[in-house]
Amino acid sequence: MRKILSVLIAALIAIVVPSVARADDTRALRIGIVTYLSGPGAGPMGIPARNAAELAIESLNAGALPAPYRTKGFGGRALEMVLLDEAGSTSSVVSQFRNLVQGRGVDIVVGYISSGSCLAVAPVAEDLRALTVIFDCGTSRLFEDASYKYVFRTAAHATMDSVAAAKYVRERLPNATRIAGLNQNYAWGLDSWRDFEASMKVLRSDTTVAASQMPKLFAGQYSTEISALLAAKPDVIHSSLWGGDLEAFVLQGAPRGLFAASPVVLTTGDTELHRLQGRFPDGTIIGARGPHGVFAPDNALNRWFAPAFEKRYGTPAVFTAYQMVQAILGTKAAYEKAQAAVGGKAPTTDQIVAAFTGLTFETPSGTTRMALGAGHQGIQDTAYGMTKTVAGKTTIVNVTRYPAEQVNPPEGVKSEAWIRRGFAR
Repeated sequence: MRKILSVLIAALIAIVVPSVARADDTRALRIGIVTYLSGPGAGPMGIPARNAAELAIESLNAGALPAPYRTKGFGGRALEMVLLDEAGSTSSVVSQFRNLVQGRGVDIVVGYISSGSCLAVAPVAEDLRALTVIFDCGTSRLFEDASYKYVFRTAAHATMDSVAAAKYVRERLPNATRIAGLNQNYAWGLDSWRDFEASMKVLRSDTTVAASQMPKLFAGQYSTEISALLAAKPDVIHSSLWGGDLEAFVLQGAPRGLFAASPVVLTTGDTELHRLQGRFPDGTIIGARGPHGVFAPDNALNRWFAPAFEKRYGTPAVFTAYQMVQAILGTKAAYEKAQAAVGGKAPTTDQIVAAFTGLTFETPSGTTRMALGAGHQGIQDTAYGMTKTVAGKTTIVNVTRYPAEQVNPPEGVKSEAWIRRGFAR
């Protein structure tokens, strides 16, 4: 009997000891990073985000960031990146998220570009009580149609992009009354066009829709849509296409004279500036989903990030790279705030969640405030500008910046209702 008990005790120790070691404050914190590593969204958006995560995590582990992020890792705790490809159906994305949390044991998930992905993952993250930080995913529906405890989004949602785009068009093209759109037929594209159309009509009541094209996500071929837009002869064309779809649209539309016939607003155009260097028609209106990339401020964090990224990867950082760093730094700020509240010990997930809610933190893109979605949705300033070719290179001129309060709805008010009532606060 004693021998049997000894064997049982030894077996229990073998089970318990690894569990105790896993909970040790000295164990590396495992951060799941989810972005497009393959498919049409990878090159322009997903890979830059992956690169930014790699650079940020390595730099944090080395204690190489400026204030207020000089502490190594998260509160002195080393970080380990666990990388996952976002490509695939929403059911596949959800399945892989479950495996990331339950099978691979990550502590925090930072990810998601597609609006379809984040809308599918958010309720699962809530069920699993897994701290999940959305770094991009633009649809306003994430927190306007639901509420979550364990899900945060540090980037501003699509309403900011469309409202600012409409205000920019109204300022720079005051006589534009016939509008048209080319947007993907899913949450991001539908929401973007809805908000742009409504904003333009609020800013000028005689605005009419000349055409609205809604191809499927990752269609890649736009000959029919371009013909329809050329025939409609709008005063301005709005497009929230992104990734490979955006690149295909520019390469197919510019040679056919679409950009010359009608000014085009590209709300995610920042990602293509260096990829299509010198090939953008002058006067194309460009956004970067916030003060990222060419619109980033001259602050200490950006003086670290922008040159470090370009030196390492041989290309400028686009908005998804900035958003990834924004998400990681926001999570670090929340972790260390929670850590300080518990006397320097490793905080629990619920303690990090409490610290993250309503947090204000600094990034290479400036200040982010978790001001919407009951403290789970970030807002920040944004900017738009126009392309101009100088010595064969595409530059940005006529930049206008918009404070966060001018282009984001107030807390508790849905974007559609806020726009409809004339942006009242």
